Amino acid sequence: MFNYQITANSLANKIILVTGAGDGIGRQAALTYAELGATVILLGKTTAKLESVYDEIIAQGSTEPAIIPLDLKGATKQHYIDMTATIVNQFGKLDGALLNASILGELTPYTQIHQQIWQDVMQVNVTAQHLMAQALIPALLLSDNASLVFTTSGVGNSGKAYWGAYSVSKFATEGLMQVIADEYENTSLRVNAINPGATRTNMRNTAYPAEHENDSAKPVDIMPAYVYLMTSDSLAVNGQRVNAQKAK
Repeated sequence: MFNYQITANSLANKIILVTGAGDGIGRQAALTYAELGATVILLGKTTAKLESVYDEIIAQGSTEPAIIPLDLKGATKQHYIDMTATIVNQFGKLDGALLNASILGELTPYTQIHQQIWQDVMQVNVTAQHLMAQALIPALLLSDNASLVFTTSGVGNSGKAYWGAYSVSKFATEGLMQVIADEYENTSLRVNAINPGATRTNMRNTAYPAEHENDSAKPVDIMPAYVYLMTSDSLAVNGQRVNAQKAK
């Protein structure tokens, strides 16, 4: 796993947005960030899942989180602008954003990729990430040191047969991260991407239904990388692809 020692209260007084916070890696990141002192803003499309994570955060004695129900497939540029305005009005700034939400689409031969599935994957994994980042950057620049973190994949810099739209979308994610990182170099905003690696999530189960659960990490196991990029220890890291797990 990524070699970083998590320390208590390392995210104290930080305001951090987590997308896809209802389950999987997003849920665990939200719980971990809250446990380390951050006020977490939970964004996802399923309100009931967000409320469940909200309850877990309260139960662990952490600061009360906020909830933003939003479906990235149908959200418009104005939705992200209004969301950011609400965040600034309520919290005054944004110290971190983990753009974790994405969809798999389908694993299929390239010539059989369905047009609507292609469009849905690009909408959620690329266009929504772009529009959200555009809206959030002014709020992030209100922080003394802010971190914007995109989520990539093992197929995001090396194409893989049958992974079609998802693979292409993650190539685009890494390119988007690099463009923003280069534009904001030498500012208070750093921009990076995390490759979580093989992690036990619903998306992983869909892609690899026959995989034994012990062959992949639990979301909690990969949190050191996610915490590192939100702490001041990563101030000098910008424009990088960070692997949450060591290559096997």
